[in-house]
Amino acid sequence: MAGEQLSARVDSWIWAVRLTRTRSIASDACRGGHVRVNGVRVKPAHAVRAGDEVRLRHEGRERIVVVSRVITKRVGAAVAAECYVDKSPPPPPREETVTVAVRARGAGRPTKRERRSIDRLLGRPAAEGRRDRRAEPE
Repeated sequence: MAGEQLSARVDSWIWAVRLTRTRSIASDACRGGHVRVNGVRVKPAHAVRAGDEVRLRHEGRERIVVVSRVITKRVGAAVAAECYVDKSPPPPPREETVTVAVRARGAGRPTKRERRSIDRLLGRPAAEGRRDRRAEPE
């Protein structure tokens, strides 16, 4: 590429090769200690060069990449993939991620009947002290 340099800021490079969505996320990750270059925690202005190993902890996983080409401008995904060698462990399979039950917005709190069916579904024991009035004749 015409505008290639020998070094660039690490936050700019992480954003340019599309490891993060925005540059501010990349610089926040650097400030938070989630970015390491060659095993050393770095600030956003740290210079990154070809051959450096960059480790980024982002969105619940660690990305390990080796810089093969230094760029400062954001490029397309195909070109960005050529700028590093990805040595990251594979992401966890989707089956292992825990799904959280979501209630419809505005549905409010679950009713007593819904709570009991949720308890049965999750295998929780019936709460002590609860009794069904319909079951006891008066």
